[in-house]
Amino acid sequence: MDTIKKIKIKRIYRVLVYILGLFFIAMGVAFAINSDLGISAASSLPYITHLVTGIPFSITITVFYAFWVCVQWILIGKAFKWYNIFQVVFATIFGYFCDLCKLILGDFCFPTYIGKLGMLVIAILLIAVGIVLYAKVKLLFLPVEGMAYAFSLRYKKIIFPYFKLIADVFMVTVSIIISLIAFGKLVGIREGTVILAVSVGPVIKLISPPLEKLINKICFDVKV
Repeated sequence: MDTIKKIKIKRIYRVLVYILGLFFIAMGVAFAINSDLGISAASSLPYITHLVTGIPFSITITVFYAFWVCVQWILIGKAFKWYNIFQVVFATIFGYFCDLCKLILGDFCFPTYIGKLGMLVIAILLIAVGIVLYAKVKLLFLPVEGMAYAFSLRYKKIIFPYFKLIADVFMVTVSIIISLIAFGKLVGIREGTVILAVSVGPVIKLISPPLEKLINKICFDVKV
């Protein structure tokens, strides 16, 4: 097999690993939902909208993520690359995965508070693995991260991680307001939301080295 064909195959592998990463994140989101201890910040606004309106979670994810892509376009204008539109495609796939994973899990949850924490730990591991898989193949940001990156390009004095934090805080705050108005109590936002926010990053750092070696071997190494 010549080198060009090998490179093309590696590109296909990158897309497949990216999609696998989305599935892991979606399964992590499903475990977080079933733990009843709180969903991740990035999924909080689509999730609370799903609960309030009854619109399928996959649809609310796709709509919000498409809106974040539009925000990117508005922020950076001509610097917005045409291929970033594919964020919406992958967001649609991710939304479908979230509904699928919720269907797979059903109402499964370990009993007792300790059991729910165990569910949350599983969610953290799944989300961390998913983020490493989709990030290390270097294709596209998911729309929330893409929006934060666009803000960092537009307002260069503030670096990307701070905008990501601002975006997370904004979505959780709006979700809390909607939850209190619609239900009179917090729904979907609990201590688990905070635990996810502070735990996923360190877990990513821990698992990145071995996973990155595997990803490089599968997706990038081309033997001539």
